[in-house]
Amino acid sequence: MLVLVAPGQGAQTPGFLTPWLDLPGAAERLAAWSDAIGLDLAHYGTQADADAIRDTAVAQPLLVAAGLLSAAALGDVTPGAVAGHSVGEITAAAFAGVLDDTAALTLVRKRGLAMADAAAITQTGMSALLGGDPDTTVAHLEKLGLTPANVNGAGQIVAAGTLEQLAALEADKPEGVRRVVALKVAGAFHTVHMAPAVEALAKAAEDLTPADPRVTYVSNRDGQTVASGTEVVSRLVGQVANPVRWDLCMETFQKLGATALIEVCPGGTLTGLAKRALPGVTTLALKTPDDLDAARELIAEHGAA
Repeated sequence: MLVLVAPGQGAQTPGFLTPWLDLPGAAERLAAWSDAIGLDLAHYGTQADADAIRDTAVAQPLLVAAGLLSAAALGDVTPGAVAGHSVGEITAAAFAGVLDDTAALTLVRKRGLAMADAAAITQTGMSALLGGDPDTTVAHLEKLGLTPANVNGAGQIVAAGTLEQLAALEADKPEGVRRVVALKVAGAFHTVHMAPAVEALAKAAEDLTPADPRVTYVSNRDGQTVASGTEVVSRLVGQVANPVRWDLCMETFQKLGATALIEVCPGGTLTGLAKRALPGVTTLALKTPDDLDAARELIAEHGAA
C-alpha cells in the first residue's frame, strides 16, 4: 500500500523548482497559479534567495505548488492514503480531491499571509530537539513555557515559543536530548501565537466548497482518518494553532498496512522520519525530476495508477 505525503515549511531551498519547470506543461501551470494568487511562484522557486523564500507568506504557497507539480509529473496515481506535515496538509487535501489545485493555492496564500501577520506580533521561532524521551522532553518544554508544536516521532520534537524561551532551551536542554537546532521559519507555528491566523483562515474557508476525500486522508491533528471534506477543511483551519502529531500519522500508516511512502517535492524530511519510524516501508523523496522513474517503479509495485 502506497502513502503519498507532502512536507511542511522549512523544506524549501533556493532554486529547488528550477528543474521541474522543464517538464511539459509545468511552467504554464505554475504561471496560471501565480496569476490566481498574485504571487510570482516561478521567481521564488528559481531565482529568490534563502531569506526571500523563508518569508511565511511566500514559503507556504511555494511548497504547495511544488508538491502539486511533482505529484502531477507522476501521472494518474491513486495512493492508498495521503497526508501532509503542517502546510503540507493543504497539498494532501488537493491530492485527495477535497480541494482543486487553484482552491488549495488560494487557501494557502491566505494562510501564509495570516500566519506572517500573526508572527509579526511577537518575536517567536521554532527549534528541533533530537533524541531524548518524548514524555521527559514535553514536560521540560512546558516548564520553560514552550509548546511541543511538532511531535514528529523517530526521536524528534519541535519546540515553539518566544526567542527568549528558545534561548533558555539552548542553555537548558531536556535530559537525553543530543542537539537543539533552530529552524528556518519565521514564527511559532502551531501554538497559541497563531490564534489570530485561525480567525483569518476560518473566514477564508467560508468561500470553499470541499468534496469528500477520494482516498484515505490522514489528519496530522491526531493521526485519524477523515472521510468528510468539510471536516478536513475545519481541521486545516484549526491546525494552524494546534500541534502537529506526525508520530500518530506514521502509526496510522503502519496500521493501514503501508509498504511504500513517496514524499513529493521538496522531499527528504518526512522520508527521513519514516526510515527511522517505519522499518520495512520503502521510502522515496522527490527532490528533482531525476527521481520520477524510481517513483513510478515504486508506484507500479505498491500502488495503483
